[in-house]
Parts: sequence; C-alpha cells; structure tokens
Amino acid sequence: MLYILFIGFLVSFLGQLPLGNMSFTSTQICIQEGFAKAWQFAIGVAIVEMIYLRFALTGMNWVVQHRGWFLALGWLTVAMFFVLGILAFLTAQKQEGEKKPLLLNNKMHRFVLGLMMSALNPLQIPFWFLWTSTFIQAKILPVETVAFNVFTAGAGTGTLTGLAVYIHGGNWLVTKMKTSSKTLNKVMGIVFLITALIQLYRMVFTKWI
Repeated sequence: MLYILFIGFLVSFLGQLPLGNMSFTSTQICIQEGFAKAWQFAIGVAIVEMIYLRFALTGMNWVVQHRGWFLALGWLTVAMFFVLGILAFLTAQKQEGEKKPLLLNNKMHRFVLGLMMSALNPLQIPFWFLWTSTFIQAKILPVETVAFNVFTAGAGTGTLTGLAVYIHGGNWLVTKMKTSSKTLNKVMGIVFLITALIQLYRMVFTKWI
C-alpha cells in the first residue's frame, strides 16, 4: 500500500511541475493575498483532481456514455483560456500601479476558485485513465477499492506538493526578482494562451478516450 501511495504521489507531483495555469495562479495568489489563500486554492484543485481520478478508476463506463458532455466542456475550456489570456494582456496594457490580475480581482473564495478552475479541465480524465490502465495492466495497481483509495490519496498529496513548489518557490523567486504586477499579468496571459493551444491540440489531434 505504501508503494501504491508513492506511485500515485509521484505521477501527480511530476504532472504538476510543468508551468501551467493552476500553478501560476497559485503563485499569484500567494504573492498578492498570502500563503493561506494560496493553500485554499491548492486544496480546491487537488479535491477535483482526486474526483476525476476516481472517475478514471471506477467510472469509465459512465464517462464513455456521457462523452459528448465532457467534449463540450473541453471545448469550453479552450475558449475560456483564450479569452482569459487576451484579457490578461489587455489588463496589463491598461494597468497603472500594482493591481490584482483579472482572475483574482473578485471576492470569490480561493477554495471555490480552485474547484472551478480544476473542474474546467476534464482532460485530466484521459490523463489518469492512461496511467491507471498502465498500472493495472502491469499489476502494479490491484483492482480493489482499498488500493484505488490509497492511489487517489497519493495523487492528491502529489498535486498539493507540486503546487507547494509554486506557492513557496514562486513567491521567493518573484520577490527576489522584484517582478511587478504588470509583468505577472503578461506572464499569466502567455500561460493561458499556451494552455489554450495545448488543450486545442489535445481536443483536435488526440484520441480523447
């Protein structure tokens, strides 16, 4: 069970390390609102990822039957990331002084923001379906409820640890470099646009399920 926990942790942790919209948002929240709210956001992200992982482990029949709904949500995600990227650039161009970025300029609880941003990424399901299928076929992950729960717990811990790298390391790096809020807005715009292009590629060229 410890080995299964570690495997879930490792896959999720490594998956969080490449710069993405979740990781960069966690850094921005930490810089502008503090560590507590950044961790609230990270926990929201991790909870939804764990739910999607459970779908991948035990609910694939349901997912396949409702494939159209998830595809629609995937295309909505592409459009949303493109819009957020463009708006982040427009906000940076008009910005005077240190102002919160567009995504954070609201009163939404950061835990809820984490839930929503993570939920709008249904392509996590084929990611986890690929890995869990591989582990099951290799007899690394037993097909039993306890093993699935342990693997999911490991994945959730891995997600939190990966985001912690950006929360604490990103905060240290930005503070050290004395990066302005305007520059962060531009970087966020770039991250959203790249994420949108990656999602678009996956939707068009990758077999979804």
